[in-house]
Amino acid sequence: MSDPFKQASGIRKVLTADENAEGRLDAWMTGQLGEEFSRSRVKALIKEGQVSVAGKVMADPQKKVRPGDTFEIVLPEPQDPTPQGEDIALDILFEDDDIIVISKPAGLVVHPAAGNWTGTLVNALIYHCGDSLSGIGGVRRPGIVHRLDKDTTGVMVVAKNDISHRHLSLQFADHGRTMPLQRAYQAIVWGRPRSLNGTINAPLGRAVGDRTRRAVKRPETQDADEAITHYEVLERFHENPDATSLASLVECHLETGRTHQIRVHMAHIGHPLLGDTVYGAGFKTKANLLPDTARKTVNAFARQALHAYMLQFEHPRTGEVMHFEVPLPQDMEELATALRASSE
Repeated sequence: MSDPFKQASGIRKVLTADENAEGRLDAWMTGQLGEEFSRSRVKALIKEGQVSVAGKVMADPQKKVRPGDTFEIVLPEPQDPTPQGEDIALDILFEDDDIIVISKPAGLVVHPAAGNWTGTLVNALIYHCGDSLSGIGGVRRPGIVHRLDKDTTGVMVVAKNDISHRHLSLQFADHGRTMPLQRAYQAIVWGRPRSLNGTINAPLGRAVGDRTRRAVKRPETQDADEAITHYEVLERFHENPDATSLASLVECHLETGRTHQIRVHMAHIGHPLLGDTVYGAGFKTKANLLPDTARKTVNAFARQALHAYMLQFEHPRTGEVMHFEVPLPQDMEELATALRASSE
């Protein structure tokens, strides 16, 4: 049997587990490799046979790491750090010499990173805008002043020159406290919050053992970042005689902009988003309580039910307050329709 390490090409790196090492191999190794490698990419490398311990290929990502273990991993050759333009269709809501506002579809990654070097919004913007984006905000994130998760839809604004980039960045850093910036999302969540409107004030940081997840932290924790979400219940689906609901449409306004903030905060109060396999996997069986048609629609929904429907900001050159809204995308509207039908 051939040795996959002898056939593999790339950079060899040796990692030795210290006395405090613990947990799964893929989680531990992701923490050791840093920002360039996501846990899913590390897991794939392990399954591909690119990791060995004591000369033996280790293809099980769930293997427990023991202090003193020495692992050799074959990393892929470095990618070209300069994104290339690609002819990817954009839903453009507004564009001038300073900014471009788009409605991002589900499945579109915002900027290139490990595992997604092509097919991103940045690749599409470079093709569409040409040289006007070069050098703004870094090589891999030209013009990007905020982001949406891959499977979150909705309004985004992108800067087309340095002045616009600086001005918009200040607005997003201010979070609307003294500037006109406003961001609002619509989400379909399991259950119904006890209060029809409220505020979730819960600091967020990296989850222990998984750098791709976020978790609520104690305020005194070193990596705890302030995170505040205001929510309002807009509609209740499949209401029960005891005044509870199986699901709800909620509107969320961000006072801060942390990674996965709405997804983590809603899960924290017991109402994770439908379709969220990261923070709401334990609620998936609730679909079994729905009538057949609604249950099939819910089970077929393949992303978190989150849509950035409104964005307001000050134009960096004219000072005009610009306001954009986009309705729920078709898949979320179909989901809401199926849930409404289940209530009848």
